[in-house]
Amino acid sequence: MKADELRKSILQLAIQGKLVKQDPNDEPASILIEKIREEKQRLIKEGKIKKDKTESFIYKAADNSYYESICRTYLP
Repeated sequence: MKADELRKSILQLAIQGKLVKQDPNDEPASILIEKIREEKQRLIKEGKIKKDKTESFIYKAADNSYYESICRTYLP
């Protein structure tokens, strides 16, 4: 296995939560991500941080793999 293939394989296992024992008391990642987004929006409104020029999100495709989609926002 090549280094790049190994890296992708490890990343895929990490995303699936298969590298370490999972704590059943932890909230789902989707809830944590939503809390982070809400906090970030609050900080943007308060002027404490700037809005990102790029946004990304992770999604699960039909092939059962996870991918990241990056959306670029061009500000004038």
